[in-house]
Amino acid sequence: MKRIVQGFDEEFVMRFCYNILFAVGFWLSSPFYFLKMWRRGNWQKGFGQRFGQYSSKVKQAITNRQCIWIHAVSVGEVNISTHLIRALEPRAPNLKIVVSTTTTTGMAELERKLPLHISKIFYPVDLRAAVGRALGTIHPYAIVLVEAEIWPNFLWRAFDRDIPVFLVNARLSEKSYRGYHRFRFLFGPIFAKFAGVGCQTEEDAAKFRELGFRPEIIKVLGSLKFDAARLEEKRHLDIPGLLQQLGVATDSQLLVAGSTHAGEEAILGRVFLKLQTKFPKLFLVVVPRHFERGREAGRDLAEAGLKTVFRSEIVNRTQHAPGMIGALVVNTTGELRHFYEFADVVFVGKSLTAEGGQNPIEPASMGKPVVFGPNMQNFDAISKAFVAEGSARMVRDEAELERALEELLSDPALRERMGAIGKKVVHANRGGVERSVEMILPHLAESNIYVAPDV
Repeated sequence: MKRIVQGFDEEFVMRFCYNILFAVGFWLSSPFYFLKMWRRGNWQKGFGQRFGQYSSKVKQAITNRQCIWIHAVSVGEVNISTHLIRALEPRAPNLKIVVSTTTTTGMAELERKLPLHISKIFYPVDLRAAVGRALGTIHPYAIVLVEAEIWPNFLWRAFDRDIPVFLVNARLSEKSYRGYHRFRFLFGPIFAKFAGVGCQTEEDAAKFRELGFRPEIIKVLGSLKFDAARLEEKRHLDIPGLLQQLGVATDSQLLVAGSTHAGEEAILGRVFLKLQTKFPKLFLVVVPRHFERGREAGRDLAEAGLKTVFRSEIVNRTQHAPGMIGALVVNTTGELRHFYEFADVVFVGKSLTAEGGQNPIEPASMGKPVVFGPNMQNFDAISKAFVAEGSARMVRDEAELERALEELLSDPALRERMGAIGKKVVHANRGGVERSVEMILPHLAESNIYVAPDV
């Protein structure tokens, strides 16, 4: 009995301290939080949802329904969640699906990709009252977190309500692993209560076991991002026509730099100008990871000596003379994959001047040769697989980037060979979405939710 009381006291104290510290930290940082939202635009829409307050329309849609709550932080996780939903709906046809996201860009993608009968909300700030209201309103039968989005209050309140929580496409960078390990006294008891974890690799699975997740609930299911790269969307943008408006010849070579971060545009500008002396018909398309960085990206390219134009400035009557424009900065959202489709070579950003990297699967699935920097921590196993098979090049610095791009632009057969290998790698690694659904379904059946046979 003493142990039980002591355990209860420890958890009570832990929750109390976390709530005090989080509340103080949140309100102190709130000016920066709201400034970031304001910069991304459209921040008023659904603002109350971030504090667990929902409109009558949302409440009416979920009244007397068996709900499952899927959380996808931003655009990358949203792409995964859409495929997860498509696989889950036929197997649990009576289930009401609610999807949350944290960012306005994530919400824009949810609204663009998912039908009206899927409820879309913003994830609540991890204040005790906010998550309590959110869970009390949605009343989910299960919660599915895409990747590693761990907020203690949300999970404590979910477990208090006996809601099973799943983690899919789970991975841990070394930095995240060290952080969770350092605070294992806080996260260990939370991790032990998860109902299921679908990891990307065995290495990830070992990390999750060490952090306190029960070994029997951990499964290695592969990366769901391979499934999310399926090319099912209809192209809503005429890329050849748009490039023609910029004076880009039909036989030009297109270098597309996707999801770039601060500092990379300046590097790309310098490399591009050197390459252009050897490849005079080369054109550069830069797509910053965050569209609000468009002006900064354009400024860095201009300082490098390129005449640039912004995607948002192009209208029907826009027409530039051939050779006048050297680079296009795409300061809009949801269009990167359409530019990838017409690329000769792709550079994947957040890999030269910042840590983490961005997703190389999408261009590889289109048969494009891919180049990225050494900092691909968030896609470690994926990037290593592409490099090992020969569909991608990892470069260490600006000089190596220039050499790799020059070699690829000079050799069409090499580009075609690398692209074909990339497609094979992507195809061989698909199936994670279906395996994740199979992990979740037995728990839904235990909650008396109808689960259809395999369809």
